[in-house]
Order: sequence, then structure tokens, then C-alpha cells
Amino acid sequence: MGYKLYLEKFNEILKELSSEYIIYAPILIKGGANFSDTDRVRYGQISKVEDIVFDEKSHFSFKEVLLPQSETLLYFTEDEVREAAPKSKGSIVFLRSCDLHAVKRMDDIYLRNGFEDYYYKRLRENTKFILMGCERTFENCFCVDMGTNKSNNYDGYIRVENHEVYFDSKCETFDILLEKKEADTIEVEPKFISENNVTVNIPEELSLDVMKSTMWEEYNQRCIACGRCNFVCPTCTCFTMQDIFYQDNKNVGERRRVWSSCQVDGFTDMAGGHSFRQNKGQRMRFKVLHKVYDYKKKWGYHMCVGCGRCDDICPEYISFSNCINKLQSACDEVK
Repeated sequence: MGYKLYLEKFNEILKELSSEYIIYAPILIKGGANFSDTDRVRYGQISKVEDIVFDEKSHFSFKEVLLPQSETLLYFTEDEVREAAPKSKGSIVFLRSCDLHAVKRMDDIYLRNGFEDYYYKRLRENTKFILMGCERTFENCFCVDMGTNKSNNYDGYIRVENHEVYFDSKCETFDILLEKKEADTIEVEPKFISENNVTVNIPEELSLDVMKSTMWEEYNQRCIACGRCNFVCPTCTCFTMQDIFYQDNKNVGERRRVWSSCQVDGFTDMAGGHSFRQNKGQRMRFKVLHKVYDYKKKWGYHMCVGCGRCDDICPEYISFSNCINKLQSACDEVK
């Protein structure tokens, strides 16, 4: 159901929701970027609509709400193991269509991949998503070609125009509060973009033979294995485990799940000193083919959602979209 109400009234709704939910959205962090006096847009807690950045793409994705960068799973002593308590509140996340599609990929990995991850599930079940439409395409986005520029799998959709909020609700919680504020009932149609400045072409005949191509050798020199592309990506979900021992008692501590990356040194280290993909070109090959080849073999759609954040963040100006567009030549090369 669609609603229209003044911005101040919607802020009152957010205040009521904050008693049960932590509300996250893209916000401007002054001086939070890489260089002096430059700003960063990333996810943080909000209390009012005016805090939300609607006209820029967030440099980091929403995923740390569902998969924290460092998450304590359990505490241990000499003779006891205790599960870490969940967050006392649920979460509400404002996000764009590409990121909402990324939630589906995260659900695939943590809920439908032969098991259910307990820690992910308890956060996911208490999270609601409010879709932010894109009025225009952003730099390096290629969501249209990836089929993620549109989505209707949201709990709410928001558009703000002239101090008025237009809201499409698919959630009883939102309906109750909107009706309580006597919001006008109108038809609200989400706005989506239909064209990007960047386009990608994934070959229909793409196969693992492309692994033999020489195209991957370029990245041996260019990539510095920093892992930034993985950390900003909304569908990269790899982690490592860390046991932390407290200084006062070496037999007491906690086990944490911490983000990791297929691009960084040591990711594939195994017992006995074995390690795979030490070559940076091989790591790039693994990432690319995972995003646009083998994931689709299993799930029927690509892992990459075309948000372009990997291109935005790379300090060596490596473009993932350009890499995808080289695959056709690579296919021809190995035939």
C-alpha cells in the first residue's frame, strides 16, 4: 500500500521504530575517506530521513549489518563454552536495488547452501529492508546488464520529494505506524534506472577453458592484494576464524568470525604449509569466474550485482567491468 506524508511525520515513525530496531542507511562521514579533508559515504545509524544520503552511492555496502566485520560467536573458559548473545534490537536497512539483490545472494550462501548459518540467520530474521530508488546511474555501475536494477522484494520503498515522503509498504509494522500518523493513501510506484554508462558483456559460451587465457597475467603486476574489492562488495562473504585469548587469563577468551578475502596473501594457506593461488593473476581469475560463471551454474543467476564498488575502491584502478568485457576475447584465444 502506498502512502504520502510530511517528512516530520515520517521522522516520528523512525523515532518509534528505534525502540525496537537499529536503523541503518548511507550517511556522510566528514573526513572519513582516504585523503585529507575528503568525505566518505558508508552505512551508519540514523535517526531522521535528513541523515540519509540519497544522491550518492555508498562506498561500502550494507552487508556489515548482516555479516559484521568482526563478530564474536562464543566465549570460552577452561571448562565452559557460552554462546554470544544476539543484538537486543532488530535492524532496518535503507538500501538500493542492487544491494537488495545482494541480500538474496547472501541468503543463498548462508541459508540455502546445504546448511543454515545460525549466527547469520538470527540477524537476518530480525532485519527489514527499505528500498531507495535510483534517480540516475552512478559512476561504474552496471546493474542493468546484471539484471539487478529493479526489485520488488522489499518491506518498504521510500522516495523523498519537496519535504514529503512517498512510501510503498509491504510490511504490517510500517502500515500500522503510517496509518497511525494519518498518512494519505496513494499509489506509489518505485523508480528504477534503465540505463548505465558502463555496460558489460558476459559470453554465453563462457567455460572453464578461459582459465588458460593469458589475460590473467596482467593482474600479476597490477594487483597489490589489498582485498579492498572484496571488502566493499555486497556479495563477498568469505571469513576466517580467530581465537582471542585474554591477557589476564590465557585459558579464557572468545572466538570471532572476521572478514577475509580471496585476494589477500595467506587466504588459501593450509596445514602442512600448502597454499593455493599465490599468483595474483590466479586470484583475480578465481574471483571473476566465481562472480560470473560458477555461481550461475549452481543458482541460475550471477553472483555479481553490478554495483561497481570494486571499481570505485581499487587503488590500482583495476576495473572489474573491464575484466568481464575481456572474457570474450579470452574465450576466442583459447579455442
